[in-house]
Formats: sequence, structure tokens, C-alpha cells
Amino acid sequence: MLREYESCLIAYSGGVDSVLLAHVAREELGDRMLAVIADSPSLPRRELTEAKALAGEFEFPLEIVGTGEFENPDYHNNPVNRCYFCKHELFTHLEAIAAQRDFRVLAYGENVSDAGDWRPGAQAAGEFEVRAPLREAGFSKTDVRGVSRALGLPTADKPAMPCLSSRIPYGERVTPEKVGMIELAENALRDLGFSEVRVRHHERGPLARIEVIPREVGRLQSSETFQQVKASFNQIGYVEVEVDGAGYRRGSLNPAEIMK
Repeated sequence: MLREYESCLIAYSGGVDSVLLAHVAREELGDRMLAVIADSPSLPRRELTEAKALAGEFEFPLEIVGTGEFENPDYHNNPVNRCYFCKHELFTHLEAIAAQRDFRVLAYGENVSDAGDWRPGAQAAGEFEVRAPLREAGFSKTDVRGVSRALGLPTADKPAMPCLSSRIPYGERVTPEKVGMIELAENALRDLGFSEVRVRHHERGPLARIEVIPREVGRLQSSETFQQVKASFNQIGYVEVEVDGAGYRRGSLNPAEIMK
């Protein structure tokens, strides 16, 4: 499928899907592909550093473009379709680059497993005619991880990492200050060895509600660890800190009505 594109510009994030897509595109298209990552306050600095390192290691060309979704009231007012405005901003940039450099196809890393999730960004992809070769080829997330492992890609088992804005409940404004606090808080948890974390940022307080995978909840709730976490979060600016006893689950902030 990628060979049929002849040339391709890929929306790249450093996650398991886009790394596989960029790697195979490089193998099949050579210099006729380009990976582009959008840089804004919602992208953690560690993720950007890792994404750049992966591009260097696997020798696919990468460019970084600054996007301005935080300047758009339709984005920072945080409606339930916030992701649409982010992806619209991204694909506007990618379309311009593709036109300037004669890339025939825009592509991104959506796979079959994404179909059951709330993904308003897919609407923007449709409007810009962005292809989803993993989905079109019938690849599930399990397939993506399996092929990545077979190809020796270090992202094969990488946890999902949605943008930092996704930690803020719909209807509460998204700001660079809030996502900056979230980034510092999640870094603190990862530095303590927690493997997959979400810090849900609530304006009241502000309150940090922490989700970790279920088997790690007990360690987080232990008195010594929690007091250490609470102290570091207080320094970041959180007045209240809570642990979600149910553990991490995908889309926990999504209103029930949009998941029907």
C-alpha cells in the first residue's frame, strides 16, 4: 500500500503506531517520505526527545513544526470535540508542507482498534483526506505491536501516550500552565517507577487525581510513597492529591453520552 503512494508525509508522534508507519515508509519509499511531529505545550518534552532519537536511530527524516492550537478558543475552551481542532491545526500544516514539496499522500497512524474510542480527530483526517494505512490494512493494536516487535522496534510495548490536554475534564479550559503542571507531575510518578500514569487535572483546588495501572495502585497508596508523591505535587502547585482506586482506564474523563 505504501509503495502505491509513491511519496508520503506522515503525522508522527513517536508512539507505537506512527513509529511503525514511519519505519516501513522509509524502507519502502526511501527519501520520498517525511515524518513530521507537531510541537506544542501538550507534547511532553521527554516524548519529543524520544521521538527525535527514534527517527535518528532508524534513519527516517523528521521535521518538527510548531502548532498553534492553544491560540484557538475552540481548542482551549475544551469542548468534547477538542481533538478535532488540534488535528485540524496539524493537518493544515502538513497539507501545506506536502503541497510545497510534492508529497502525494498524507498519512497517520490510526489502526482498527481505534474505532471503538472517542476520536473526533478522525473527522479532521477525513476532511483533509488523510490516509490511515494501518487501519486500511486491517491492523489492530495487537498486530501493530507484534509487527513492531518482529522488526526490532523499541516501541513495541510502549504504553499509549495521548496528549497532555486529555488529562483535563471537558469544559475546563486547557492552558499551557495546566499542561505544564501535569507534565511535571507525571514525570515525578515515572521517576518513582510507575509504568503507565495519568494525572487528571481538576480546577477545584487545583486537584490532581492520579491513575496508575491496577497492580501498582497498592504501592502508590502506601503511606510512605503517597506522602512522597503528595509533597512533590504540592511543590508543583497542586493543593489536593487523590489516588483513583480503580486504577488507570482509557478515556476515564469521557462523558458517558459520547461513548454510546
